[in-house]
Amino acid sequence: MKGTGLVVGLGILLAVGQGEKALEAGSCRPRASCRDCIRSQPSCAWCKALNFTKAGESDATRCATREELLRRGCALEEVVEPRGRHQVLEDAPLSDSAEQGTVTQLAPQKIALWLRPGEQHSFSVRFKRAEGYPVDVYYLMDLSYSMKDDLENIKKLGNDLLAALRDITKSVKIGFGSFVDKTVLPYVSTVPAKLRNPCPDRYEQCDSPVSFRHVLPLTDNASEFESRVSQQRISGNLDSPEGGFDAIMQAAVCEEQIGWRNVTRLLVFTSDDVFHTAGDGKLGGIYLPNDNQCHLDTDGLYSKSHIYDYPSVGHLAQVLSASNIQPIFAVTGSTLPVYQELSKLIPKSVVGELKEDSSNVVQLISDAYNSLSSTVNLEHFQLPPGVSVTYESHCEDAATRSLGGHGGVCSGVRINQLVSFTVTVQAAACLEGPHSFALRVLGFTEEVRVELHTLCECPCDQPEPHAPHCSGGHGNLTCGVCSCSPGRVGKLCECELAEATDLEAECRGGNGTGPMCSGKGQCVCGQCQCKSNVRGQHCECDDTSCERHNGQLCAGQGRCQCGTCFCNEGYTGSACDCSLDTRACLQDGVECSGHGSCICNKCQCQPGYFDRLCSRCPSCQTPCEEHRDCADCQAFGMGPLSQNCSVACNHTVATLVPEATVNEQWCKEKTDDGRILIFLIEGTEGGRVPLKVKDKDAVTDRTSMIVLGVVLGIVLIGLLIIIGYRISVEVLDRREYMRFEKERERAKGNEVNNPLFQSATTTVINPRYNED
Repeated sequence: MKGTGLVVGLGILLAVGQGEKALEAGSCRPRASCRDCIRSQPSCAWCKALNFTKAGESDATRCATREELLRRGCALEEVVEPRGRHQVLEDAPLSDSAEQGTVTQLAPQKIALWLRPGEQHSFSVRFKRAEGYPVDVYYLMDLSYSMKDDLENIKKLGNDLLAALRDITKSVKIGFGSFVDKTVLPYVSTVPAKLRNPCPDRYEQCDSPVSFRHVLPLTDNASEFESRVSQQRISGNLDSPEGGFDAIMQAAVCEEQIGWRNVTRLLVFTSDDVFHTAGDGKLGGIYLPNDNQCHLDTDGLYSKSHIYDYPSVGHLAQVLSASNIQPIFAVTGSTLPVYQELSKLIPKSVVGELKEDSSNVVQLISDAYNSLSSTVNLEHFQLPPGVSVTYESHCEDAATRSLGGHGGVCSGVRINQLVSFTVTVQAAACLEGPHSFALRVLGFTEEVRVELHTLCECPCDQPEPHAPHCSGGHGNLTCGVCSCSPGRVGKLCECELAEATDLEAECRGGNGTGPMCSGKGQCVCGQCQCKSNVRGQHCECDDTSCERHNGQLCAGQGRCQCGTCFCNEGYTGSACDCSLDTRACLQDGVECSGHGSCICNKCQCQPGYFDRLCSRCPSCQTPCEEHRDCADCQAFGMGPLSQNCSVACNHTVATLVPEATVNEQWCKEKTDDGRILIFLIEGTEGGRVPLKVKDKDAVTDRTSMIVLGVVLGIVLIGLLIIIGYRISVEVLDRREYMRFEKERERAKGNEVNNPLFQSATTTVINPRYNED
């Protein structure tokens, strides 16, 4: 039992502790300083007014909600309540065309944002696609042997690709690179002859395998593209997966060598097989993770492929996003599902099915570009710790919109169509100094730079030295609170430290014999300085000592003053836990089904009744059961009340009716001697209940006779079925026997005439006797 009591006690303490934590998290509690106050809860404010606190009240009570401070008499201009705000620092107008010089598609460009910890603040960002925005396309091709027929078509596509893109924008540049795989076992054969010519047919000339070769920087010269690409030859490797991730990484980080501009960047990746990823390098003894650096030598070759492992999907997605490169995976049908799953992990990427000979690559790139450019993804970068961002997209008549925390998305956006995003920022805690982060539309280099400041200091935090309010300059005044000079004490620094102990008797209640400041404060200069939520001349008034309900003071429906709950309108009770509303007790206008009373908006049922509305009573009699015996004794002089019917049934009046149409409203009750009594309760008449009893229907219960008749009927039917069955079997047997007799008679006739059944007689004549 002791163990049980201990467990119960711990449970109660835990529940009280959780209630106090919930109260602290959901309300504004007193704080010792303005700085601590505004850092605690976004709803907290501080009153800096002089002489705001009353006798015995702690300066911590200056921290409360704005409404509470105003109710207690703090002037509005004395309330310190920093609120989040933002200021647009740069907001260049959006461009309609890329031919206007400096192109602006994202606005505003710079915002200063001030946030109070825990508070949300929103601002708007606009985006408009400019017509003719420049495009860079880098074509990255798998040159393993299975891509032999594709290379022949690629050598001719320079003019076609530039022409297709120039239908969209006049400023287009195109570059070229190729890849196979790492030049170590087991990816390629390291036999010297195979390294020089990896083709399966030794009479066919192939280039040596490379991890990545940068062939042509971005150019707008289609002839140069076709010339440089026409010099390329197919190569080969051993395993099926290719080293495309190494090539994508180098193409992304080697911006100067590739020649990327600050425009829309597309990387076209063509292959007919899957890819190696992080960890596969261990098969070749390569264990160092990819270092995210450019390692192209003077010939444009990736020179450290044998040192660094392949990048992971996540690493590659991060680098592509940071470089504003949008990959287009042009792959054959056999590998299409793999790259579709890969595209889900890489933002702003698309997948297209490449024909076996790459003959549709120009159309594929053109369609992919249109799909990418019509989708606007606004995301954040370099977000400080503890800061969260959510987005709401306003896409007007665009195809789709989104609402979420990862980014804002609008798809189906047309050229010169304006879309906007509501960006909501929240800081969980104070940040040391200013921070910044960026908002960027994926695929574009423009960004919104947000300078973030957290409001964690009060505007009144600069102290006023030797303030007159502090007893003529014996202390510094900060946000309405005096900080006393050395040797001075008191709320207003009104006495010296040596005098303080002589005045302690004034801090004791009960004619100077009670505990000092009621044990809830300190005596300073003969005046009690009470703890938080305690006030009064001797700290006798505790505003946290009221009754609690569900862990909340005064059930959250009142104010606690000196241990007494003052309830809000519509509530009563010592803990304000009793609602005066009665709607929860009503059903069809009847309170508690007529079997109880409504107390604190809950039904208190009469004995025997239960349920939320007192609608159930298993042990209660029905009206028919209640009036059965009176109907029997008054109509027929029978039943248990027949001896004192006039006294026991003076509340009812029974009338015999010879003929009546009985329906579901009539009572049909079984009497103690087995009869069925049929009567109708018609209501009340002068305080008495009229009963109509059907005459000559109080008959003996025929239930047993009915059951017996049913049983006999079943037995009789069973016997008839058995007899019928036996007769039918007998008839069939007789027919079969007669047929058998006929067959046997017929068989006897056949034996007489059939030679098979006649005996054979042979006469033998001896020739010798014939001679005689």
